[in-house]
Amino acid sequence: MALSPTDRDLLDRLLRGEPNAWELFVDRWIGLVSQVVRFSADCRGVHLSAADREDLIADVFVTLLDRDMAALRSFQRRSSLATYLTVIARRVVIRRMMQTIGPGPAQHDGAAASTPNGEPPVEQRVADREQVAQMLGGLPAEEAAVVRMFHLEGRSYNEISRTIGMPENSIGPVLSRARMRMRRMAEPT
Repeated sequence: MALSPTDRDLLDRLLRGEPNAWELFVDRWIGLVSQVVRFSADCRGVHLSAADREDLIADVFVTLLDRDMAALRSFQRRSSLATYLTVIARRVVIRRMMQTIGPGPAQHDGAAASTPNGEPPVEQRVADREQVAQMLGGLPAEEAAVVRMFHLEGRSYNEISRTIGMPENSIGPVLSRARMRMRRMAEPT
């Protein structure tokens, strides 16, 4: 999908520094960013509080403003702005979740024991990492690599394809098979 005229105009106005352009940009894209935050957390089995969600959304917009809007200035306009912002938001969210809760399928809620800032205790994060490592070890090497790159490193299908030499349209089916195997491994026996 190509860049729409409306999005092109809004982006141009924003990059020129026109008054109210940032507010219009945020209003236009906050729903998408919010959806990416929610989806990324759900895919990783992470329950986010409302404050955590708001912090992650803010992190995405701060990233877009960093270095004189470098991420937006580097947009080559070959895709829709929604696609481009989704990739950026997903990377920011995954990176932040990895920093705060680790790569495991931990639950991030107030009901479990947690540190003062709401993170799971180190022991839980280590146990989660060990469980993830054990589950990845039970997958065929290619599937494990794809899962690791997509879910733990936050790479796009295109990046995974280029890294391991797998056709981009094969990444989704490989992830589906791997998730199914991992679910079976996680089921109590």
